[in-house]
Amino acid sequence: QVELVESGGGLVQPGQSLRLSCAASRSIFIFRGNIMGWYRQAPGKERELVATITWSDVTNYTDSVKGRFTISRDNAKNAVYLQMNGLKPEDTAIYYCNAIDYGRNYWGKGTLVTVSS
Repeated sequence: QVELVESGGGLVQPGQSLRLSCAASRSIFIFRGNIMGWYRQAPGKERELVATITWSDVTNYTDSVKGRFTISRDNAKNAVYLQMNGLKPEDTAIYYCNAIDYGRNYWGKGTLVTVSS
């Protein structure tokens, strides 16, 4: 079992930055098939992938955040981060941390990001 806890959400103006953190209850990247990532769900929309990172630091981003968001990890802290720069109103959503651990899917409870002037 893995517990994921997100933090770092908030209200920012367009163009500003936020850094989301996800703390896992234990190490995820002890098996090369495991992946961690961030998803988001805007009001009235389906949950969508934002970014993922693998055991070997291979990253993947949805097109709308490429060049603005950066996913990273810290194995010593069992943590994954999402640095979000140049935020836009359309980035407003609840952001969820995800871990695929030995084929099992785990989710955090989410952190709200609101981008508004």
